[in-house]
Amino acid sequence: MVRIGVVTFPGSLDDHDAARAVRLAGGEAVPLWHKDTALCGVDAVVLAGGFSYGDYLRCGAIARFAPVMDAIIEKASEGMPVLGICNGFQVLCEAHLLPGALIRNDHQRFICRDQKLRVDNADTAWTRAFSVGDELTVPLKNGEGCFVAQPHVIERLEGDGRVVFRYLDVNPNGSMNNIAGVTNEAGNVVGLMPHPEHAVEAGFGPATTSKAHGGIDGLRIFESVLSSVMKV
Repeated sequence: MVRIGVVTFPGSLDDHDAARAVRLAGGEAVPLWHKDTALCGVDAVVLAGGFSYGDYLRCGAIARFAPVMDAIIEKASEGMPVLGICNGFQVLCEAHLLPGALIRNDHQRFICRDQKLRVDNADTAWTRAFSVGDELTVPLKNGEGCFVAQPHVIERLEGDGRVVFRYLDVNPNGSMNNIAGVTNEAGNVVGLMPHPEHAVEAGFGPATTSKAHGGIDGLRIFESVLSSVMKV
């Protein structure tokens, strides 16, 4: 069985939800603590959402220096799939595993809504169950979800096809180019602001744009990594 590590930092809120999503997708969820120095032989890692270390300094800036991140950075450089959701996305940017940064929403308010997304890259470890152009609906909840980067970085992300998810219908936080998620050059590290782990079971998530999987759009992200790992 594919073993997916789920990291808990002080202030993590969605680690149990992410672990449940892994199990529903058919994997084994392995809890990882922020002070761990090894990854217990997992095949992939999820950095869940929340408010790591209370979001003091910048969001994710303290969590980036947690002992577990040294192991994650090392394994990510070797090709291990890593997914950062919301606060996890912020941590990945602070750790320079992904480019850019997440700053305060342009309207200066916390937002919680069902968000429609489009898949723009189906070649990452976390999107292989999708096709380019697929649309999905998953919950979004953030106060610092505005993705920004220098113009030349945005140009490179767009040119290299490294924008993975893009907001549709409405840009909820002012993210440049409607970017909701990006990947590294290798395609094994992905960060996204919306929460796929909250759309993994029929009747307990948002209304969906897709009829596949019984309307469980977020589950396909976790199914994707299981498929990716088993193909290696």
